[in-house]
Amino acid sequence: MNGNAIHTIEDAKGFLDSVGFCLMYPVRSLPMVPSFLAAFAGSSVDLPDAKHAFADPRKQPATELMVRLLRERQAYEINLLPESSLVVSAPLFPFLYALVGDRNPKATPKTKAQGARLSPLALKVFESIQKRGPLSKKQLQELISRELTGAALDRALNELWSILKITRVDYSEKEGASWDLLYRWSPAAVMEGSRVSAPEAISALLGKYLEAVVAATQEDIEQFFSHLSTRSKVREAVHALLAGRELDFITVGAKTLIHLAPVPEPHQRRIHG
Repeated sequence: MNGNAIHTIEDAKGFLDSVGFCLMYPVRSLPMVPSFLAAFAGSSVDLPDAKHAFADPRKQPATELMVRLLRERQAYEINLLPESSLVVSAPLFPFLYALVGDRNPKATPKTKAQGARLSPLALKVFESIQKRGPLSKKQLQELISRELTGAALDRALNELWSILKITRVDYSEKEGASWDLLYRWSPAAVMEGSRVSAPEAISALLGKYLEAVVAATQEDIEQFFSHLSTRSKVREAVHALLAGRELDFITVGAKTLIHLAPVPEPHQRRIHG
């Protein structure tokens, strides 16, 4: 931001690696999370949210740039919020997968009738992609049912996407998004993520979040990370990092914020070591 707009794949990768993760579009309820559109525009002023982005001339080139990152597996995307997807850098993605993804990534997902949160249609979508490879919405409609509405198919795709069973791997104006099974698209990242513990994942993501935003209130932290884990687990991670002196409090005006604890100078480490 601040006038340094990202317009090349190298700039986009550099930005995403520096912040770790960002929303595709700004979300008013999460002002402390950076957005990819803001980075593309070079400013956070007068940016549309996802509902109004269709009329903004920056939407298409920003989306195309982000999709290039997805194609090259430099980034991953998840529909974390109804208002915007979350774009995650490749190095940080296994930690996100550890909190959201399936510990048995190759397993067929269960339906709501089996005690899970997937609809029968979502299961059909999963099986179609599993059998045929990457598919667009149009191709899925032809395979499953031509009477299937676009809204119903979107819901099914989002069910699978929200638990990282599938991921968007390409996009074109003619066909729209193409989807593939995540474990097939990026097996190494998925296997790495399935071995990471939840506390380790929260700590890694929290550290990167505070590195990007500099400092945040406990409420800001819990509000964002509640989309990835329970507030109690997030609170436990914050307290553990504070106790381990990896995080520290700072007072700004009337607010008490949390930030990464400063790294001691080499001579200080020798004295206290």
